[in-house]
Amino acid sequence: MAVAQRRTSKSRRNMRRSHHALKIPTVTTCPKCGKPLKPYTICKACGFYNGKKIINVK
Repeated sequence: MAVAQRRTSKSRRNMRRSHHALKIPTVTTCPKCGKPLKPYTICKACGFYNGKKIINVK
């Protein structure tokens, strides 16, 4: 079983955790209604995707 022989320095610990940062999600606008939405998803405001009506929205 692997056991650390020396204390891990703050620098080495933080370098290991460098990929843990949160990323800002990508947001696009709907070409029909202009509402913000995630890419490659159906617009919940108007129900369109790729220029076609997919769902009916009240």
